[in-house]
Amino acid sequence: MIVFFQHLLLVMLTLVPAIMPSAALGADGRDTLFREDFENLDNWKPFFFPKIKKHSTYTIETNDKDHILKAESSGSASAVVYKNSFNIYEHPRVTWRWKIGNVYTKGDARTKEGDDYPIRVYIMFEYEPEHAGAFEKLQYGVARSIYGEYPPHSSLSYVWANKDDPDRFLKSPYTDRAMMVLLEKGRQKAGTWQEVEINVLEDYQQAFGEKPPARARIAVMNDSDNTGESAVSYMDYIEVFK
Repeated sequence: MIVFFQHLLLVMLTLVPAIMPSAALGADGRDTLFREDFENLDNWKPFFFPKIKKHSTYTIETNDKDHILKAESSGSASAVVYKNSFNIYEHPRVTWRWKIGNVYTKGDARTKEGDDYPIRVYIMFEYEPEHAGAFEKLQYGVARSIYGEYPPHSSLSYVWANKDDPDRFLKSPYTDRAMMVLLEKGRQKAGTWQEVEINVLEDYQQAFGEKPPARARIAVMNDSDNTGESAVSYMDYIEVFK
């Protein structure tokens, strides 16, 4: 559990409380809470993992009128986190469009040594003291006394897996409070845009066998600190909706 605290705590420490803008009807008529088209990174903050000195880079590429997030990793790891949290019971669905240049040949979702992905989208759920048991309160209380903030309760990590795998859900090799969701698998679709739509509530219940905490945050990451390899990946947009 302590590894999980250290691995994700900085997500919470680098963010200040923020209020999500009111939901609005999108062009397709659905109830959209927000859509990030990556015109800039004003809505995002970087975070860095302890003991990892080489960081991935995140920049905006412009092509005509389109803006795209470019994520580059070379033996590195860091991420960008959306500043605002949101209530997943009110807006449980997320869609995005992503592309990778390559997978990692040493990547393996089942081992710590292979726990790298050319692109992943984290959904991180906030700890709720009012719903915790006595032992969990003790654990999180200790973490808060050390770091000044509660670490996340749990996370879903939606990944572009490096190789084919029969499973959709895999437990993180680091902690049972982080579940991997293998959306794309292998190199077959590398170099092409792929559109994804998920239901966070349904995935969480399938992955953990319980209902999630209400509030969550989104992060995007390209990491290769374990494999030492390199990759460039892209995100066209991310939209949270009902």
